[in-house]
Amino acid sequence: MALLIFGTNGIFASHISLASSQIVLLRTFIGGIMLTCLVLFCGGFDKDRVQREWMPILLGGVALGLNWITLFEAYRVLNVSLATLIYYVGPILVLLFSPIFFREKLTGRKLISVIIVASGLLCISGSIVVTGMNTWGLVFAVISAILYAALIVINKQISHTSGLQTAAIELDVAFVVVLVYTLCTLGLPYLKGNDLPYIAAIGFINTGLAYLLYFSGLQKLSGQSVALISYLDPVSALLFSAFLLHEVMTSVQIVGAVLIIGGAMFGEIKKQRE
Repeated sequence: MALLIFGTNGIFASHISLASSQIVLLRTFIGGIMLTCLVLFCGGFDKDRVQREWMPILLGGVALGLNWITLFEAYRVLNVSLATLIYYVGPILVLLFSPIFFREKLTGRKLISVIIVASGLLCISGSIVVTGMNTWGLVFAVISAILYAALIVINKQISHTSGLQTAAIELDVAFVVVLVYTLCTLGLPYLKGNDLPYIAAIGFINTGLAYLLYFSGLQKLSGQSVALISYLDPVSALLFSAFLLHEVMTSVQIVGAVLIIGGAMFGEIKKQRE
């Protein structure tokens, strides 16, 4: 349910007249309040554990805020389906540099996965340039993928603080980061009546509720199961954008989509031994 909800982020954002950073500002504000209240209701923050890991939690919040700004800008300037596909190259970047960050061996299977995904990214990025689509959208999407990879690496350093508490603090930190950025660039958002339902949905449902569902399920599933289920997000985003926003992908972009999602899943699936 959480991943299907995440897949509708671009749909709601496309109906909001505000700038990308202003949408993210409201999203982090609403979601941060929801999760913080939930943590306080469940007994409060574990101060000792949070203090031990305050640096990666702080950096994670900064990366999250900047990540969402660039991703939502890519939604607006490019389109939802292509921005989502490029965004999901982030985990593959982590896989590629895992020998450096985590001292994990890059197996032949994982290397093949990286090559497949890179080929898919080349198809999509090349088609964007050739067809004359907004290349700034491509730039924003690539930056969002890099920030997504950074967020994964940073959060891997957090092992003592619970997932729900980490999410609440990172959302609060992201709100502060986006608030500073928005005040320095555009100013506070001016809300219109038509925007309110979509802002409420992206804040309460796509952030607060979805994060609660995600971290609740995360604790009861294996790492491989979580990794495979996570690809419901880009797949559902592609389907939603096609049926609800009537976005059309070229044949080359469809090949790129298959390569990115298929290559990423190929890297996650492991041969079972008896």
